[in-house]
Amino acid sequence: MCNDKIINIAVMVSGIDEEYQSDIIKGINRFTRQNNVNTSYFAAFGGMIGSHLYDIGEYSIYNLADYDFFDAVILMTNTICDTGIRENIIDSVRNSGIPAVIFDCSDYPEIFNVSIDNIGAMRDIINHAIKFHSAKTLNYISGPMSNPEARDRLRAFREVMAENNLDVDEERIYYGEFRSYDGKAAVEHFMSIGQSVPDAYICANDAMALTAVSTLEKYGIKVPDDTIVTGFDYTYNAKNFTPALTSVKRPLEEAGYKACQTIMDIINGDVPENTIKLEAAPVFSESCGCRCDELSNITEYKKRTYKKIETDNENVHMLNIFAAKLAETETSEDCFNVIKEFIPNLECEKFSLCLSSDWQESFIENDPEYAFSSGMTAPLIWENGKVSSIDYFSGSEMYPKELESGGNISFFLPIHFRERCLGYYIITNGEFGIYSLFCHTFSMNIGNSLENIRKLIHINKAMDELNRLYVIDPLCGIYNRNGFINIVDTSFNDCVKEHRKIMLTFVDMDGLKFINDNYGHNEGDFAIKKLAEAIVEAARPDSVCARFGGDEFVIFNKNISEKDAEAFSRKLTRKLDSKNEIFNKPYKISASVGSITAVASEEITLFNLIQQADDAMYEIKKSRKNSRSFG
Repeated sequence: MCNDKIINIAVMVSGIDEEYQSDIIKGINRFTRQNNVNTSYFAAFGGMIGSHLYDIGEYSIYNLADYDFFDAVILMTNTICDTGIRENIIDSVRNSGIPAVIFDCSDYPEIFNVSIDNIGAMRDIINHAIKFHSAKTLNYISGPMSNPEARDRLRAFREVMAENNLDVDEERIYYGEFRSYDGKAAVEHFMSIGQSVPDAYICANDAMALTAVSTLEKYGIKVPDDTIVTGFDYTYNAKNFTPALTSVKRPLEEAGYKACQTIMDIINGDVPENTIKLEAAPVFSESCGCRCDELSNITEYKKRTYKKIETDNENVHMLNIFAAKLAETETSEDCFNVIKEFIPNLECEKFSLCLSSDWQESFIENDPEYAFSSGMTAPLIWENGKVSSIDYFSGSEMYPKELESGGNISFFLPIHFRERCLGYYIITNGEFGIYSLFCHTFSMNIGNSLENIRKLIHINKAMDELNRLYVIDPLCGIYNRNGFINIVDTSFNDCVKEHRKIMLTFVDMDGLKFINDNYGHNEGDFAIKKLAEAIVEAARPDSVCARFGGDEFVIFNKNISEKDAEAFSRKLTRKLDSKNEIFNKPYKISASVGSITAVASEEITLFNLIQQADDAMYEIKKSRKNSRSFG
């Protein structure tokens, strides 16, 4: 391996703002900085809001990763709820042939596994509840069975229950998704089916355990007086909750660091153990009725809690302002400017907004797998206060500008509306997504704003087309009656004020009925269209020409004389003769022309002039005594 080559590592993860993920990420980031590698997180917030279509848009970010670019990949697929998405990622990694490390999963022997003992510590927790606290009836709140950690922890529960000669009541098991709201949903479910309060609630992670405790208290059930609640992960919130949560302490940051070390060993030609085991340990605390010596210093806890509340309040305030300003935008440029103003709040070195080159196109059902294949544009690149943009780059490049050094940490986050992928943004060397609970909201605001602008663009296009159809005759491509009145009315009023000489010319096609009756209406339409072309060609460039009715046309001119009227009539005849010769139809296209010239004044109305021009045309047509042959 070349010593000056910068190693690039991809990390696939969901829910980076949750404590489990962020603790592992801290270990990965520490290794990244110490060893001058570049780490790129492809991060989604899938499974968070209960919308399948929304999750499709979130998970599209995983299709962006080009594994040919990376030297290795770290798989935090245990954070991704969707089984199909996880399998697609695993298959892509296998096909790439690059080294990969996964957490707490032995389902793929070819992938190196950094595993923290799930079963032993969970067994200790359950045995403690049964043997030390005499629990006989136990409810279990599980993670998803598609997750190997969830399967291990549930297996430990079943085994310990059997070893203690206790029956497992399947109705006392609730299957969640490892999300915090699952704890609340589980307790409410158990209550809704009329279950008695168990001696203990064993929860597969802390996030679910904490909301379970809060929900039980709403029902008047006290922990640990009325029932025991245990968790798993020993997060900061679990340790400082009241009551402090009995849980399992896991070296998560060490696991992240160890995953990177394993990758570097592989790249350097070493062959590490296929499974790297890290130990976990139970912590018995207040939620089971025990006393814990590891409780945080109350003063430090108060300081940290106040700081978090203060930061959250600031973030809510900033995001409210951000959302309000985005709501005011009507163009993509306005939207990009609002985002640019907000970027300093992210406390990063670089921010890149990358959109699919067709993001403004009409809404069609897109395939997330090919969401970035049409190419990308980067309308906003912010780097230490300097702003630039790139009109086009390939989606396979991922970065609009290649990183020139090592030690960089980048988070790729999706921008979408429902299932429609609009693009993504990259935060480089900033941890907004880890420490802030509002990264997800920030992403949603951008996606919703861009979708609103996209719709507004198409509404305006539709309005323009409707306006065009309102004033333009679709057959002839010149103004219709409405268009003529709208355009000429203003010009006529100006001529009245300036006492200019104006002319109204009325043109009526000769023999249209003969053409329709003998050759069909298609030929009649053809003749009308060619007459319109001849009128436009014969008229002055500043003339306003319109189809006024079926075979009737009107022309408005200003600053014109009677000689100009005669010249127009002669020129129109020549143009029609030329077209008749070119097209050689079995009929001749001809027309009768009548013109009225006058000095515009308030005593003369536009409609009066049109009527006079029509009368003049009719007199000419009448004087010809229908002598023209149409055969």
